[in-house]
Amino acid sequence: MSGTGVGIGQRPQNRRQKAVKFLWIGIWLAYLSAPVGDLLHGGHSDGVVVLGWIGLVAFVAWYFALIFRTGRGETNAVVLGSVAVLATQSTVLALTLGREWLVLFVYVAISSGAALPFHLARWTVPAASALLTGVALAVPGGAAFLSGLLFPALLGGFSMTGVRELVRTTVELREARATVAQLAANEERLRLARDLHDLLGHSLSLITLKSELAGRMLPAHPEKAAQQVADIEQVSRQALVDVREAVSGYRRPRLAAELAGVRVALTAAGVTAVLPAEPDLSGVPEDSETALAWALREAVTNVVRHSGARRCTVELLRRQTLDGPAVELSVEDDGSGDQGNGPGHGLTGLTERLTKAGGTLEAGGTRHGFRLIARAPAAATTADVGSGA
Repeated sequence: MSGTGVGIGQRPQNRRQKAVKFLWIGIWLAYLSAPVGDLLHGGHSDGVVVLGWIGLVAFVAWYFALIFRTGRGETNAVVLGSVAVLATQSTVLALTLGREWLVLFVYVAISSGAALPFHLARWTVPAASALLTGVALAVPGGAAFLSGLLFPALLGGFSMTGVRELVRTTVELREARATVAQLAANEERLRLARDLHDLLGHSLSLITLKSELAGRMLPAHPEKAAQQVADIEQVSRQALVDVREAVSGYRRPRLAAELAGVRVALTAAGVTAVLPAEPDLSGVPEDSETALAWALREAVTNVVRHSGARRCTVELLRRQTLDGPAVELSVEDDGSGDQGNGPGHGLTGLTERLTKAGGTLEAGGTRHGFRLIARAPAAATTADVGSGA
């Protein structure tokens, strides 16, 4: 929005914008030239002229107040009362001062169309036009003015109902756009939070394990301790790279790489790892593979940190489900079943990731430990294909 113009559906924000709106509305007051001419050259007495000016100024002031206050929380009853005041002023002025004042009814019809919702304006605009017709027939010579005023009153009133609906729709679109922008920002924050949790949780757990191993190896095995320290340095560097990629929004973990990292993490923790061979992921959507890779990382991190397990089995299978072909990842350990206090951020984040990819997550204790099963579509959905995903 510029500093001088007022967009559709937006209220004036400063004095300059209010002046622009005032001038735009004021242009249409040119049609009051007939009443003004009647006061100046109609041959009325001085007292009538003074009262006529007072009545005209009061009408214009009330008209401006009604138009400027439209949409600021007034009830329909208040607006109807304001329109009724304008109609009463028009009737009194036209009956007392003559046919030149019938033009005021056009402003009554237009203001009711602009200030009232359509379900009321569809009655008030014809009512104002009917009142115009009745007063015109009662005023000497008014019938000659009726043909030139009745159509503008009806057309102007109903046109303003369309403008009002346009303004309302524009306001709703602006609010919807602001809501979408806010939701997008919230989604990005959630994505970043999930990525950082998954990345740092896994890397820091591995660093902790290798630090403990290096400490136990000193001073008896300095060479082995040095190797653990070198591994810590490598993991730290990779974690830094992963965090930078996550912040940039480019990181998409792969299952093959995660399986290799899982073997290192489980071995360092003293857990026997039973892992599948090189996975065949041909045709699997990228979103599905990414979600399953995150699930594998989070599951193994929990095994290392919480379970106290001695054995961990990872399986990766293709299955046919009611929703179509799916890839199923299963991570099961023989530990105590303790995966932390409640679902936590990790499993919650995984559920969100898999849901977004069209998959599901199951996690719970078994007779011999804990098992996590993550499923994701093995083929692109119809919506993905249609959108070019």
